[in-house]
Amino acid sequence: MSTYLLGYDVGSSSVKASLVEVESGECVASAFYPKHENTIISIKPGWAEQDPVSWWESLKLSTAEVLEKFRHGSSSESKPNVAAIGISYQMHGLVCLDKDGNLLRNSIIWCDSRAVPYGEAAFRGIGAEKCLGHLLNSPGNFTASKLAWVKENEPEVFENTDKIMLPGDYIAYLLTGEKCTTIGGLSEGMLWDFKENRPASFLMDWFGFDEKVIPRIVPAFSDQGRLSSMAASELGLEPGIPVTYRAGDQPNNALSLNVFDPGEIAATAGTSGVVYGVSGKVDYDPLSRVNTFAHVNHEESAPRLGILLCINGTGIMNAWIRRNVVPRGMMYDEMNEEAASVPVGCEGVSVYPFGNGAERMLGNKDMGCRIEGINFNVHTWKHLARAAQEGIVFSFKYGTDIMEQMGMKVGVIHAGFTNMFLSPIFRDTLASVTGATIELYETDGSAGAAKGAGIGAGIYKDAREAFSTLKRLAVVEPAPDPVPYQEAYSRWKNNLLI
Repeated sequence: MSTYLLGYDVGSSSVKASLVEVESGECVASAFYPKHENTIISIKPGWAEQDPVSWWESLKLSTAEVLEKFRHGSSSESKPNVAAIGISYQMHGLVCLDKDGNLLRNSIIWCDSRAVPYGEAAFRGIGAEKCLGHLLNSPGNFTASKLAWVKENEPEVFENTDKIMLPGDYIAYLLTGEKCTTIGGLSEGMLWDFKENRPASFLMDWFGFDEKVIPRIVPAFSDQGRLSSMAASELGLEPGIPVTYRAGDQPNNALSLNVFDPGEIAATAGTSGVVYGVSGKVDYDPLSRVNTFAHVNHEESAPRLGILLCINGTGIMNAWIRRNVVPRGMMYDEMNEEAASVPVGCEGVSVYPFGNGAERMLGNKDMGCRIEGINFNVHTWKHLARAAQEGIVFSFKYGTDIMEQMGMKVGVIHAGFTNMFLSPIFRDTLASVTGATIELYETDGSAGAAKGAGIGAGIYKDAREAFSTLKRLAVVEPAPDPVPYQEAYSRWKNNLLI
């Protein structure tokens, strides 16, 4: 009988489940719910909440579909022998539970901005040196600041809060009945003190809440609890399966791409873009243009920090160009082919793709999108289509320059073969302007979480074995002559106007 691993990716849009066979590393079945995007509740501008019960309902439905696909695809097994469960989840959210484990309110999720003034006040009051030196970030709009908002604005909820959890912690609690969290989770919530190697009591004291609200801390790779009889019955699984891995979505994406060690880089380029690099030293950006969190394999004796750069205007810029600029009905592949007829640098056209809100790497400025250099006698929609993709890449380059200032060498970028990485213009420009080799893989967050569970359960002896079957689909090298790319980036950067 084959052995399988079950991974969940609990996002704000949907919950995806993947069943991975241990020996082959193949994903044999996957599913996601809801089929449309999950509801985000926005009572006021800048607010974003979700009902955590909806995550559980979507998890149950995705699990049921995975099991149904397995039954139809297996000639001999009616139910998979699941050895371990792993969880990836949307980062920075806040879930409040009372002493009986009941929800006290909706979750305030990652894209909610109501807590910004609380984080900024703490940063000023405590001081930049203390916050950055211990938290590696400004308290910002992260989980601790969200709880500070609840304390001031919903005192009854705060008084009845026994434990706070991140979304992945809550899902693990529903699976196992165990209230626990990880160092990585605490670090993304600004609740971990890297200098003292313990929960950040100085920030909690400033905000006025007790360290007792933090659940028991467990390693990211460990036996974090066993599937309860009640949860097993709801999911159609056997009770007693261990939950052995948990991580936020961006660290998990890096894990999914086999990025564990200093100098390794993972990138995504969907609606927004992320560059996530692993550093071997506890450090921070003094201007807080990037975030630094504990990576999945972080230990005090062997630091592994994930430096995270987020760019809001990525795929959303490319989609806007397709909807509003290119000929109606043209698909992305055809658009890319036409845009490729334009020379590198777009004959002087530059696009600044910052039209999707404030950009952290630009000092939290909301600059809006800007197009420069159009000559009505020379340029066409094709120039704009290419310049948009080049501008997106140049924003990546601007961010990786910050990472390199922190001592990280960008040599190899790992990415999934999806979204913007499907575009030859995008990937060739990124390789050529950064000088990095890009390796493209077939993977996703839930399949990565399943393999993470295999590591945590000791089924795989290490990450090398777990990801030995990871399929590399393509390798993109920098252009033999990168000068045109570098000149276009230099012009773009010189006119950035920040």
